[in-house]
Amino acid sequence: MSDLPPPPPADGWKATVAEFIDARLGLFQIEAQDAGREISRKLALIALVLICALALWALGLIGLIGWISAASGWPWYFVTLGAAVLHALVAGIAVVLLKQSVTLFPFTRSELAKDRAWLQTLKESGKSKH
Repeated sequence: MSDLPPPPPADGWKATVAEFIDARLGLFQIEAQDAGREISRKLALIALVLICALALWALGLIGLIGWISAASGWPWYFVTLGAAVLHALVAGIAVVLLKQSVTLFPFTRSELAKDRAWLQTLKESGKSKH
């Protein structure tokens, strides 16, 4: 608990509160920008999954039609089915990336925990004086 700031002086509490709020708002702004980038990344990966799923369906259908039509030799449908499998792998990788959890606002959470601890020490020191 040694890293907690000392209590503010009685005459400068308004400035201290204003500085405190300003620091927290600045931290929130920085982390909100990080959260926005993370959400944009997730949305891009969702779009990738949807595009790959559509391509998987289209290429799989084309391959199946070609396979039924040709029914012999080494026709183009194997290549089409191979492309469908490749798209399925890309979609699977994107789904795995989407499932990775990211803690949003880690610095703000840490600072708020410190603030709670500091306020608790102020509250406890105020009770011990009475």
